[in-house]
Amino acid sequence: MQRPISHLWFRLMALEYRMRSRPTEVSARLEEAGVRAGMTVLDYGCGPGRYSIPAARLVGNRGTVHAVDVHPLALRITGKLARAAGLSNLRFTLTDGPTGVPSKSVDIVLLYDALHDVEDKPAALAEIRRVLKPGGTLSYRDHTLNGAALAELMREAGFRPGEETSSAVTAWRTGGCPLQAHQTW
Repeated sequence: MQRPISHLWFRLMALEYRMRSRPTEVSARLEEAGVRAGMTVLDYGCGPGRYSIPAARLVGNRGTVHAVDVHPLALRITGKLARAAGLSNLRFTLTDGPTGVPSKSVDIVLLYDALHDVEDKPAALAEIRRVLKPGGTLSYRDHTLNGAALAELMREAGFRPGEETSSAVTAWRTGGCPLQAHQTW
């Protein structure tokens, strides 16, 4: 299993996210990604829950959010926030690979600021592709891994890019479906 960052480093990262994340921007990004009531969402590399918690609110009681991370503190913090918010539609998995999520069951995967830290990127993308429904969306954002290197990884994993928007989020699709939104490279 991939070794997670130290608890101190994780807490500092979580503090930074809290200081720079505006709830309205996070919600707008999720809505732009297409997160809607009743959906199943996978937040791969959920960190301190800055997307998992708002996504759980958006999908509502009929939807589910799978919060997945390699760091146990990520799941503890996200779980604590979920309980405080009265959300019971989150499922938690500690892993650096297999998610335990059934195949072809996820509408949208959120992969935000996490892929650059994953040691086995092809395996992670294969797992994401496995859990996505046909025509499902991989909503991607990363401050480090972009451009040609990202495009090659995604193509090798069987994803196609979406159209550009003003957002720094890219929607990748599995084959055979019309493209939807996103990214500025």
